[in-house]
Amino acid sequence: MPLAMTGPGQEVVLKAINWGPKMKKRLQDMGLTPGVKVSVISNNNNGAFILDVRGSRLVLGGMVAHQILVDIA
Repeated sequence: MPLAMTGPGQEVVLKAINWGPKMKKRLQDMGLTPGVKVSVISNNNNGAFILDVRGSRLVLGGMVAHQILVDIA
């Protein structure tokens, strides 16, 4: 399921990033690699997501969140 469908407090495991190679590399450089556990801190109505990835906070736009596939942890 897309990361965009998750809610605050949910923990998920990243499966894949369905984006072009440049964006995929950029997200992987920020710690979003397959198998990483991600906690959703906030899912704002305007599309912004705040995530806890490996102890760091990461903010993603809703468009990006739709391209990241996850499983419930």
